[in-house]
Amino acid sequence: MDVSGVLSALVAGTAVGALGRLLLPGHQHIGVLWTLVAGIAAALLGSLLAAAFGLGDGAGGDWLEFLIQVVVAGIAVAGLDRWLRASL
Repeated sequence: MDVSGVLSALVAGTAVGALGRLLLPGHQHIGVLWTLVAGIAAALLGSLLAAAFGLGDGAGGDWLEFLIQVVVAGIAVAGLDRWLRASL
């Protein structure tokens, strides 16, 4: 992966993580770095899930893949928030 691939993964992870965080009500006790990590992981996992279900191959599938990524990011942010609250 070249530099542009890493930068695009960071931008996509930030966007997916931020949107996933917006899905959750209330205040989350995780910072920007954990949101970024959750977003990048969710983007990768969401892409794998979309490919497993045959989505993301044109005809609006890219939007479905993005929606899956955002939902996975919301789950990841909620899990990280719960984990950090339990460890405090």
